[in-house]
Formats: sequence, structure tokens, C-alpha cells
Amino acid sequence: MSAVARFMAVSRGQFEADWADAFPGVPVPDIPPMPRRATAGSAGYDFASPLDFTLEPGGTVKIPTGVRCRIAAGWVLMLFPRSGLGFKYRLMLSNTVGVVDADYFGAKNEGHIFVKLVNAGDRPLSVRRGEAFAQGVLLPFGLAEGDDATAERTGGFGSTDGD
Repeated sequence: MSAVARFMAVSRGQFEADWADAFPGVPVPDIPPMPRRATAGSAGYDFASPLDFTLEPGGTVKIPTGVRCRIAAGWVLMLFPRSGLGFKYRLMLSNTVGVVDADYFGAKNEGHIFVKLVNAGDRPLSVRRGEAFAQGVLLPFGLAEGDDATAERTGGFGSTDGD
């Protein structure tokens, strides 16, 4: 297999600004280690939590990961909750599956990847700083006949239309 992506940290300034927006008044932690696979056979790259948090049933949290990803053309990074947390606690991403496009790397927010989680289960879920809470899988994608997309991304998280 050949490498099709590279995980990198966003700048400290970008992380601090996004952290202050997500967690006003909470001290800004160090950016966690870059995502990595747990085993040679793993498809998913585990994202480490930058903070301790507990999600009550029905609760949500938006986590600035401190991570950006340079992705080769023709590939996409798909984000999912860590399998065990989804199975045991019904932890879900608020958008079901996160889609990180290759051109997101150059967005105004440096391509900073956020993960918004929801506890759809019936008991509290606690995650410690440094624990894997989400995973990213790199997948190839194709184009439909007649595709004529030529626009370039200008927006950041959750936007391909400049918002």
C-alpha cells in the first residue's frame, strides 16, 4: 500500500482560537498526538481526545482535534466514532459520518478537523485525555459522468459554499 495522506497539527494560534470558541474559559491543552493505527491490520486512524469529558445521555460535544490532513486527489477521509464506543454506548457523530475532502486542507481554518459527538445511549460516557474517541478511514472515490465541478473551496468546517 502507498501513503495517500499525511496528518499534521494545525497552528497553535488556530487551535487556541477554535478551542476558545468550543470551550470558552477552559484552558487550552496541548495538541494531542496525530492519529495513528493501533495495529498493522487496522483501517482506522485513531483520534486522541485533547481533554477529559463526560457525555450524559442526549448530550453533545464539539471537539477541535488540532489535526489537519493533506489528502491525495481522488481520496477522502471518513470519520466515525471509535467502534467500541458506538457499540457499548451508542456514541455517534452528530452528522452520522464525517467527510473530510482533500481540498479542506487549504480552508481558511487550516483544515482543522472537528468531531461533534452525541451520546444516543442511556448511560453517561466518559473519555479521558489521550484516549481514542473517533477514527478516520481513508477511502478512494470516483466521479460521475458529466461531472463539471470547477469551484474551489473557500469556507472552513461544514462548508463548501464559502460560509
